[in-house]
Amino acid sequence: MPDLAWTPTPEYVERANVTRLMRAHGLSDINELRRRSVEDVEWFWDAVVRDLDLEFSTPYEKVLDTSNGIPWATWFTGGRINLVWNCVDRWAHSDLKDRAAIIGESETGEVSGLTFKQLHKRIDRVAAGLLEMGLQKGDAVGVFMPMRPEAVVAAYAVAKIGAIYMPIFSGFAPHAVAARLNDAGAKALFTADGTWRRGKHGLMKAVADEAVADVKSIERVIVLENLGIDMPMTEGRDVTWHNFTAPHEDVHLDCADTGAEDPFMIAYTSGTTGQPKGSVHVHGGFLVKIASEVAYQLDLHPGETFDWITDMGWIMGPLSMVGAHSVGGTMVMYEGAPDFPEPGRVWASVERHRVNMLGVSPTLIRALKMHGDEHPAKHDLSSLRIIGSTGEPWNPEPYEWLRRVAAREGEVPIINISGGTEVGACFLSPYPVEEIKTCSLGGASLGMDVDVFDTNGQPVRGEVGELVCKQPWPAMTRGIWGDPDRYLDTYWSMFDGVWRHGDWAKIDEDGQWFLLGRSDDTINVAGKRLGPAEVESVLVSHPDVAESAVVGVPDETKGEAVWCFVVAPGADASLANELADLVAGELGRPFKPSRVVLVDALPKTRSAKILRRAVRAVAVGEDPGDMSSAENPQALDGIRAALA
Repeated sequence: MPDLAWTPTPEYVERANVTRLMRAHGLSDINELRRRSVEDVEWFWDAVVRDLDLEFSTPYEKVLDTSNGIPWATWFTGGRINLVWNCVDRWAHSDLKDRAAIIGESETGEVSGLTFKQLHKRIDRVAAGLLEMGLQKGDAVGVFMPMRPEAVVAAYAVAKIGAIYMPIFSGFAPHAVAARLNDAGAKALFTADGTWRRGKHGLMKAVADEAVADVKSIERVIVLENLGIDMPMTEGRDVTWHNFTAPHEDVHLDCADTGAEDPFMIAYTSGTTGQPKGSVHVHGGFLVKIASEVAYQLDLHPGETFDWITDMGWIMGPLSMVGAHSVGGTMVMYEGAPDFPEPGRVWASVERHRVNMLGVSPTLIRALKMHGDEHPAKHDLSSLRIIGSTGEPWNPEPYEWLRRVAAREGEVPIINISGGTEVGACFLSPYPVEEIKTCSLGGASLGMDVDVFDTNGQPVRGEVGELVCKQPWPAMTRGIWGDPDRYLDTYWSMFDGVWRHGDWAKIDEDGQWFLLGRSDDTINVAGKRLGPAEVESVLVSHPDVAESAVVGVPDETKGEAVWCFVVAPGADASLANELADLVAGELGRPFKPSRVVLVDALPKTRSAKILRRAVRAVAVGEDPGDMSSAENPQALDGIRAALA
C-alpha cells in the first residue's frame, strides 16, 4: 500500500486493547471486527460493556430499542448506571486509588494533581454544596472554567447527583455564555476569576457577570480563585469555591441512581451564526462509546497518561475526562497557549508528565511546525505510544512533520479520528493494529455503520460524497435540547432513516477513508465541486507557506471563484502568483484561484480550528458573526487590510 505512515509492529498488536477484544470473540483482524460490529450492533455494544467491565447498578434488559424510530433510538433499556461511579468512585475504592487521576499544568509552570482518592473526595464536597442549595436531578449547571482540575471536579459533581453538566468554552464572550445558559435553563454556574493566556490575565468572572445578568434562571455562581485577583461578588448569589466546599469536608456521597438514558450532559455546538445547538448525551451511551474509543482506538491502559490539547468547552474535553478515567488512566489538563511562554511547551509537557497519548489538531501542528524542528528535538518524547488527532482534514506536509519529529519516523501511530459534538464520539478512526496511510482516518470506528453516499443516496467508492451513518449508536445525541424538529431537519432530512453528517468523505482503492472538509463549505466552480481542504493541501505543500484558508466567493462567470488566504512569513508579493499557478498545476486550470492574499494570521478558535466561514464573510463584505470562540479575532482586521 503506497504512502504508508504506520505499519503495526508485533508489540503494538499484542499489547492493544482491541486485540484482546478480537481474540475473545474469535476474530482474526480489525476489518473482521468492523464488519461484525455493524452486522449485529447489539452484540457488539454488549461485548464492549463486558470487555471494559463497565458497571451497571441494575443490568439492562435490552441493548437497543428503535420502537420510536431510528432518530430516537435508546440504549441499554432498563439499565441503571452512573457515569461518575465508573470514572471515579470505583477506582477510589480500588488498587488505583493512589494513582494520579488528573495532572494540571498552568502557563506559569505550576503543576497540581489529584489521585483518584483525592478526586473522589473533592467531587463529594462540591456535590454536597449543590444538594444543599437545592439542586435536583435534571437541573442544568453550566461550567465556564479554565483548564484546571476543578473544572473536572465540577463536571463530575453535577453528574454525580443526577443534574446535567453543561460545558462552556472558556473563551466565549458574555452573549455566547448567556445564550447557552438560557437555552438550558441553568440553575447554577461554575466559573473562575480568570485564566492565563500568553502571559496575561483572561478575566472570566466579569464575562460571567455580564452573561448571568441576562439569565433569570441562575441562582448561584461558584467562583474559583484561580488567579487570586480581586473581583466583584454579588451578595446572595456569588460564592467562592472555598466557601462553597468548606462546610462539606467530611461528606461521603453515593452516586445518584441514574438510568442509562438519563441526561449526563448538554454540549453545545458552536458556529458563526444561528442559535447554538444543545446536543444531549446520556449516562449509559456516552460512557460506553467514549470508553470504547479511548480503550480501542487510542489504546489507553490503566495508569497511562492522556493529554489532549483542548478546552473543556469542546467535545474533546469531556472525551478526555470520561475516556481517560473510564479505563483508569491519568488526564493532563493544560491551561494557556500551547506555544507560550516558549514554542516547545507542548513537547516539554510530554516529557515532564511522561505522556503516553498526545492529542493535537492539524492547525496546532502547522503552527508548531513554523517554529522548527529544534523544539521537539530538545525533549524526550519516548513515552509517546499514540498520537491522536482531530478537528479538520490533514495536509500531507504537517502530517509528515509530526510523524518525523514526534512519532519517531513512524514508530508511533497517528490515530486521526473524526466525529462531532452531536455524534458524541467518532464516526471514523484507524486502529493501532492496522496499516495507516498518510492523512488517513483508517476506516469506520467500531460499531459505526458509516458510508459515503452520492446525492441520490447511493454508496460511492473512489469519489467524494456525503458522510452518512446507517444505524444508530449509543452516544448519538438524544435530539437537540428543546428543539426536536431542528434535530430531525439537520441530520435526518436528506436520506430517509440515515444520519447525514455534513462532511465530504472519500474511500480510496485500498479502503482507507479521507475527509475533505464540510459539505456546506464546498466551492462550486462552474458546476465542479471542490473541497477547500484540497486547495489548502496544495498551498501548504509550498515551503514558504505555514497555513492557509480557502473560500468560495460569488463570481458572475463561474458561479463561485476560489480565493486563498495564506500565511507565509517573510515572503514577497510575487509568491501570490506562484501559488495560483501551483494550484492550477495540481488541480487543473478551472480551479486556479482568482485571488491569493498574503496575510499575517488566520482567525482560529482556541482549539486551533481555522474559522473559514469568518474569513469568507470578510471576503464578501458580510458580518462574520459570533467571534467569541476566536483566539485572535483581530486577524480579521489584517485580512480586511490585505484585501483593501
